[in-house]
Amino acid sequence: MTTLALDDIRPCLEGIIPAQIATCAPDGTPNVAYLSQVYYADERHVALSFQFFNKTRQNILANPYATLLLLHPQTFAFYRLQIRYLHTQTEGALFEGMRAQLAGIASHSGMAEVFELKGADLYEVLDIERVPGNSLEAPPPRCGLLGQMRRCSERLARCTALDEVLDTVMATLTQELQISHAMLLLFDPTLQRLYTVASHGYAASGVGSEIELGRGVIGMAARALTPIRITHMTGASLYNHAVRRTLESSQPDIALDTDIPYPGLAQPQSQMAVPILRTGHLLGVMFVESAEELRFSFEDEDVLVTMAGHLGAAIDLLRLDGEEATPAAAVSATPTCAAPDALLQVRRYRSNNSIFLNDGYLIKGVAGAIFWKLLNDYQQRGRTDFSNRELRLDASIGLPDVVDNLEARLILLVRRLAEQALPIRIEKTGRGQFRLCVGARLELTETD
Repeated sequence: MTTLALDDIRPCLEGIIPAQIATCAPDGTPNVAYLSQVYYADERHVALSFQFFNKTRQNILANPYATLLLLHPQTFAFYRLQIRYLHTQTEGALFEGMRAQLAGIASHSGMAEVFELKGADLYEVLDIERVPGNSLEAPPPRCGLLGQMRRCSERLARCTALDEVLDTVMATLTQELQISHAMLLLFDPTLQRLYTVASHGYAASGVGSEIELGRGVIGMAARALTPIRITHMTGASLYNHAVRRTLESSQPDIALDTDIPYPGLAQPQSQMAVPILRTGHLLGVMFVESAEELRFSFEDEDVLVTMAGHLGAAIDLLRLDGEEATPAAAVSATPTCAAPDALLQVRRYRSNNSIFLNDGYLIKGVAGAIFWKLLNDYQQRGRTDFSNRELRLDASIGLPDVVDNLEARLILLVRRLAEQALPIRIEKTGRGQFRLCVGARLELTETD
């Protein structure tokens, strides 16, 4: 008889089809309940969420042995697992990963504050048995993932600027991995928000849009510093909507979140968010989604986690690299970019450095402060050429002390200006150097 390993039935642990758990009370009374997910811990252990299944938990604490029934989502073969309860974890990587995934799902149904994981119950897998019956052929194993990771790593190693790094990662996601919808977001430690710097596949790019920590799959992955992968959004949401209806009927005054106002797919079926880290600190999030069910597997998660690791290292290495030793010299009062008679009105709000061009919103925060400095230098001194170094040394801009990500703010500013299709742009002229090109007369005003 062939001995099955937990890795052999890994697709059963994707949370696509609810599992069933059978336990027994001390008096011999059996109890069967559905589980939202059986979580893969390692090759010999699974974890179950400790949430609402009070009878199951009472039975397990009295008798640690249980039986799981799993269904393979592709072959429709049933598997019976004999498991033994070991302990409950309320902290650590396993617990945080489970909590983040459940919270990410819950946030889509407005339950981020009430759908709380109490613990991760860890079980040892004693035996795995295939239940006799008809089934379909398993799909062929995926190939080429290692080669895709290698090519991405080689390309990243040749990058000399952050915009090249971001473009390389986005190209790998969309061209190599054939992911139709993807975003890269970087973290602002001062505002405690993530802002989009690159995207692909959306009607609007969303560049400059922000997400709070803990909001949605992206915010949850960022806050917990752990990947979140949801392979069947509808099925997962149905479970939560049922709980939501119960809570609303039993606690009519409970405050629930509203839907997430973010420029993504209207009805995603699969989502994955992977934090970008540097020495354990958050730099950003890599996010992908699809209208297809089961689009992202645990293998895709392995690839994106590896890519995010390389991306985090590249961001850290390039953060201060390539800046000249002295600030760029001022140029003559005659700008290199023509300025015809057209008028461009620029308004800045001091409270948050929000910038409006002809009453249209452009950008805010540190990027807004940078843009305002550039415009004032251009208007007052005729300057068009600048350097990253001089911006970093300018206290008026208000760069945070920790991981300032100056180049990321410039990339955001450059891309927002390009989207506006107005007679003003920023062009890169060398490593750590750029030029402001203005094709209109400027009228600068400030207000509180």
